[in-house]
Amino acid sequence: MRVQTSIPVPPRFQLVVVPLLALAVASISAAEPTLERLRYNHPGLVVDLGVGLWAWPLPMDYDGDGDLDLVVSCPDVPFNGIYLFENPGGDRKQPVFRPPVRIAAGVTNVRPSYVGGGVRVLAPGKEFANFQSRRLEAQVSIYPETNLVGPGSRLRANQWQYSDYDGDGAIDLMVGVEDWAAYGWDNAFDATGGWTRGPLHGYVFLIRNHGSTATPAYDSPRKLEAGGKPIDVFGMPSPCLADFDGDGDLDLICGEFLDGFTYFENVGTRKSPVFAVGRRLADESGKVVRMHLQMIVPVAIDWDGDGDTDLVCGDEDGRVALVEHTGRVLDGSPRFKPPVYFKQQAEDLKFGALVTPSAADWDGDGDTDLVCGDSAGNLGWFENLGGEAGHLPRWAAPRLLEVDGSPIRILAGPNGSIQGPCEAKWGYTQPCVADWDGDGDLDVVVNSIWGKVVWYRNAGTRTAARLEPARPIEVDWAGSPPKPAWTWWTPTSRELATQWRTTPAVVDWNRDGLPDLVMLDHEGYLAFFERARDTSGSPALLKPGRRIFRSEPASAFDSRHTPRNVLAGPLRLNVGAAGASGRRTLTFADWDGDGKVDLVVDSSNATFMRSENANADGGPVTFRDGPALASRKLAGHSTCPAIVDWDRDGVPDLVIGAEDGRLYFLKHAR
Repeated sequence: MRVQTSIPVPPRFQLVVVPLLALAVASISAAEPTLERLRYNHPGLVVDLGVGLWAWPLPMDYDGDGDLDLVVSCPDVPFNGIYLFENPGGDRKQPVFRPPVRIAAGVTNVRPSYVGGGVRVLAPGKEFANFQSRRLEAQVSIYPETNLVGPGSRLRANQWQYSDYDGDGAIDLMVGVEDWAAYGWDNAFDATGGWTRGPLHGYVFLIRNHGSTATPAYDSPRKLEAGGKPIDVFGMPSPCLADFDGDGDLDLICGEFLDGFTYFENVGTRKSPVFAVGRRLADESGKVVRMHLQMIVPVAIDWDGDGDTDLVCGDEDGRVALVEHTGRVLDGSPRFKPPVYFKQQAEDLKFGALVTPSAADWDGDGDTDLVCGDSAGNLGWFENLGGEAGHLPRWAAPRLLEVDGSPIRILAGPNGSIQGPCEAKWGYTQPCVADWDGDGDLDVVVNSIWGKVVWYRNAGTRTAARLEPARPIEVDWAGSPPKPAWTWWTPTSRELATQWRTTPAVVDWNRDGLPDLVMLDHEGYLAFFERARDTSGSPALLKPGRRIFRSEPASAFDSRHTPRNVLAGPLRLNVGAAGASGRRTLTFADWDGDGKVDLVVDSSNATFMRSENANADGGPVTFRDGPALASRKLAGHSTCPAIVDWDRDGVPDLVIGAEDGRLYFLKHAR
């Protein structure tokens, strides 16, 4: 068989689909493999600032040198931590920060309060006293209850902060709460794609202090109202209280679980606030201000020192942006500039969150680049700039792939995610780079959050790609196309509708010179979709998938990669339904050097499944399930393996895309 690989050969002999190289060793060493983050190795390069999945910003002058640093909490694996991005000075609005330094464990629902001339850091019901000197070590209880919604609620965001709400000099408590009880979680679309459950709720509570700042005496919590009704945004309210319109009282801006902001003008007074009905935050042209992604976390602070209050906002992919106040108020609303993401000195390769690499020589210069998808639905690539012998490559900053001058982005929209409309800004692109149409250049085959497998034809050249709009991967179905039982939409007559967030592996499995497709089918089985030829001998439609793969011992897997014993039969990489389905990524390589093609799948990092029999004609193949290739955990959701051989020793090494958006390198243990 032939496998689409990234093992380079001299440029003038380079093929788009090359034979998999056998290893010179017959077994894997018992030594513990080491996972290392891929570094740019590119002094002077500047890239987007970012932690791992989900950024909770705590802007402050952490080091006391007179400028504002970015302290950012990241609650997820493997980049869990609170990180200091030191401001080296320079541009007040957009300094280039130094790479992150971990100063504490990561926590969620952490929020800064700018009171009394300093910054105080809170979590639900408690304060991290003297945060700049003691970080998380000194936790002080400030309120006895943390669930202000009460029984039956399902909280996620629970954001506490201090503010002098009513101007009496005593510091009150304000709490933003996200309640998922009405929303549920997933699989609640009707036959037309309408969501049948409730929305996310995002409430703002005030706990008024009728004592003093030094000796608080708190009243019972009450929901803040706007226009005579409780404030209720679409989850994740992140309340920001400040004088945004410059009239001397405090207004309110809330974020949400998605990508926008709502402004509630205080039409009362400084001592007796009354909030008007919310309006979407907009720029000077009236265009709504939106973040690139979602799960946004805004914080109100005068970042640039010009006297008005800006927003510093974290995003799901770990980046942080400045949403700058223009200083102008039009039609009663403060106007803000579109988000500008902060920059840092380049250190680790990072592409969004839940990065999904595919290794290929994208620019045809003879070395192996990385084409990647991510949770945001982007597609981009890292150019391999070469490097010294014996060292990993030097890399360029990521560039987005485009069609007709616009970046490719696949999004769920209101009903493209089985987990509901709250996931509208996610896409979970899973690319595989291969010559799908047999014209000698590289195309991109992609699965995503939709479970619709498409491809972008390269109408350019081998060295200068020019991608055309997406078109569906077509299968010659005998009847109505199958689809997952929970998929509300109906695929067209030749459309391939499979499980979401899974790899479309392009492989010449039966060695007939045509690229086939191996991937999960609509029920989570690993299937072989064989490519046929048309009457002219050119590549034509795929045949329906055949479940030729088996596992030994016989098992099936759930969405957390946990094997479940089943009767002997086809290899089922996911037995989960709806939101628990799919999520499996994979690649093929002769990993153990015995001449047979093995399967490498996602896990806590990546798992090697040894092939028990060689196959050349598309017949049954059995894989023996093994342990993860390393001990380090790279994901709570999913990783993504890709094969590389940057040192050109003929031995396949591994790049693993992790939940934090970083790429981890695993040198083969010879």
